[in-house]
Amino acid sequence: MAEDRVYIAVDLGAGSGRVIAARANQKQLALEEIHRFENPGTELPGGSFWNIVGLYRDILEGLRRCVDLHGSQIVSIGIDTWGCDFGLIASDGELMGMPHQYRDSRFEGMADAMHELISEDEIFQHTGIKTNFYNTSLHLLAAAKQNNQALHYAESLLFMPDLLAYWLTGVKRNERTIASTSQLLDPRTGEWAWPVIEALGLPKRLFGQVVPPGTVLGMIREQVAEAIGISNIPVVATACHDTASAVAGIPMCGPNQLWLSSGTWSIMGIEAAKPITDRAALRYGFCNELGTDGSVRFLKNISGLWLIQECKREWEAAGTPLSYAQLATAASEVPPFFAFIDPDHESFASPGEMPQKIQAFCKSTGQVIPQTHGEILRVANDSLALKYRSVYDRICELTGFSFEQLNAGGGGIQNTLLSQATANALGIPVLAGPIEATSCGNIITQMLAMGHLDTLSDGRALIRESFEFQTFTPQDAEAWQRAYQQFRDTI
Repeated sequence: MAEDRVYIAVDLGAGSGRVIAARANQKQLALEEIHRFENPGTELPGGSFWNIVGLYRDILEGLRRCVDLHGSQIVSIGIDTWGCDFGLIASDGELMGMPHQYRDSRFEGMADAMHELISEDEIFQHTGIKTNFYNTSLHLLAAAKQNNQALHYAESLLFMPDLLAYWLTGVKRNERTIASTSQLLDPRTGEWAWPVIEALGLPKRLFGQVVPPGTVLGMIREQVAEAIGISNIPVVATACHDTASAVAGIPMCGPNQLWLSSGTWSIMGIEAAKPITDRAALRYGFCNELGTDGSVRFLKNISGLWLIQECKREWEAAGTPLSYAQLATAASEVPPFFAFIDPDHESFASPGEMPQKIQAFCKSTGQVIPQTHGEILRVANDSLALKYRSVYDRICELTGFSFEQLNAGGGGIQNTLLSQATANALGIPVLAGPIEATSCGNIITQMLAMGHLDTLSDGRALIRESFEFQTFTPQDAEAWQRAYQQFRDTI
């Protein structure tokens, strides 16, 4: 490509991480995976933790490889991660202990404890976020109730991408999209929701300067430059929440577009101009997180491919390794609507024994119990698609909008059985692409920050020109409508 520049996207999920080099000009964007690494959680006597130092070392290794390949063409670096999790930083800059995982059991009982201090309705009015087990608010409250010494002595709180960017640059900031997942940020102002923080008795000093996505934080530190072999590379606070990056990377046209970010979590919503915080939105479990370009991501989290990933892991541990292609084939060979589960049932939230949990749900609801790998996977796929329909109906009800298509991006769209089932369940076409929506959104936000794109619309147009898309049109409308009614009756 002529006039190519190279942007580095560090994309960390709750299972693996990647360092991506993106070659870009005004006409095309091409992604190259430079380094992939695992991100397993670790169970220790004190709970479930992330190996944040190991992640940082892998990031440095990926950056070093990028420098070897692209050298002076590199323009900037941006990091996105999953939401909510954080590290606490002492006054001398040291990390005070390893960050807990959001699935750590310390959240148990904290929702009730929080609501003794401040009501759910009041929290929702201040933050636009419904209480969920993974919220930062609950984990900080748990630390306070356990008299956690790090919480008492820390000077600042940094979410995972903020922490990694701090280690790269020495600059401590809280990026807005990742902070908005915490249930501690006001989506109207983009600043901290101080009434909630004060009600929970959390130290106000922890909550630092909030910056919008696309903020240039600073140059890499001298020690980082020595480790990777080049200096004077800026680090951008991109859309640091991976879903915010994914939504930026789905090339929608016009306001109030319906989108689905499909991965370990499935997240469906619209890109809105302002938060929706009425009682119905709270009752249905919707949240208002912040996005790029001043937008609000009005959304609902759905369990997503976590169900299938956990089944795969369980079967591999039992000595039956299966590829995702083999899993999809097994599911497609089973007739639809074998049985149904609620993907968001609390029994599926924790890792381990997922096939048995699916069987137990079917048994407890008086359904046929799936036995084979294909039957279990078919139940998971159909139920996810029908759960999407349930969320879709709520979005239509809450917004008053009708939608001509669902714009879907992320690795989950490679599951074509699920993508087709989603079109069937919703009754509207699904435009699927790009697979690498998160990395694309990370990159175009960097391009905006560096002045190499003028608008988010320009970035999305670049993505449309650079990647392939697949359209899934609805089929078997009457059968899926009957299945939806049966699904609702079951769950």
